[in-house]
Amino acid sequence: MSEKKLIDLYPYRFKQSEPEFLLLKRAKGHVYQGQWRMVGGKVKQGETFWQAALRELKEETSLTPVKFWTVPGVNHFYEQKTDMVHSIPAFAAELNEADAPVLDDEHNDFGWFSLHKALEVIFWPEQKRLLTLTNQLLTSDQILEDWIVSID
Repeated sequence: MSEKKLIDLYPYRFKQSEPEFLLLKRAKGHVYQGQWRMVGGKVKQGETFWQAALRELKEETSLTPVKFWTVPGVNHFYEQKTDMVHSIPAFAAELNEADAPVLDDEHNDFGWFSLHKALEVIFWPEQKRLLTLTNQLLTSDQILEDWIVSID
């Protein structure tokens, strides 16, 4: 069984100097239906993790970031259905304040959430941890130049 490669992406914008996170609600008939989640997906053959994250953002929201960076953390979890341990790199994408997503068929709603509100609606502990880390880095202005991915 080949290991599937996955990514997590935390899109955000600044509203009155505070980060707000874009969460998408999974549509009926899709895995994780009814759950609020960040952007996520599989890496296709020939893609890097960061390329997959940008592609998934575009596919799920039709948006392009103004800043894109790697979050210095990894989402680790065990999936009993496949008996696999996943190590999923995390990314963050800054969007323009006026950006409005156009959702794909996997999602039926979106919202902009403060960290506090996002932590109330996200179920997965590792995603909560990475969201908190992303918020901490944004609010303390501690994003290292080495983490920024050039997407020009």
